[in-house]
Amino acid sequence: MSTEVIEKSTTSTVRKHAPRYRVLLHNDDYNSMEHVVLTLMQTIAGMTQPQAVDIMMEAHTNGLALVITCALEHAEFYSETLKANGLSSTIEPDE
Repeated sequence: MSTEVIEKSTTSTVRKHAPRYRVLLHNDDYNSMEHVVLTLMQTIAGMTQPQAVDIMMEAHTNGLALVITCALEHAEFYSETLKANGLSSTIEPDE
């Protein structure tokens, strides 16, 4: 009679999250507040008017505001779209 030994091995997969990036809006002296709010709402999916107003006021008051933190591809798209609409935007790694 033979006895068969079955080894059970468990493997765990550790998923690394994709690096996140911050999309920043810089204050400028050219665009109206209304234009900034509308552009933010049209660019960032799901952004409400109160959120856009808060971001615009943060940039207006402090010179810089965080728009969204997301994956690099999305961050680049958002930043480029804001720039294409006349706004000043940069991205940086979210540390």
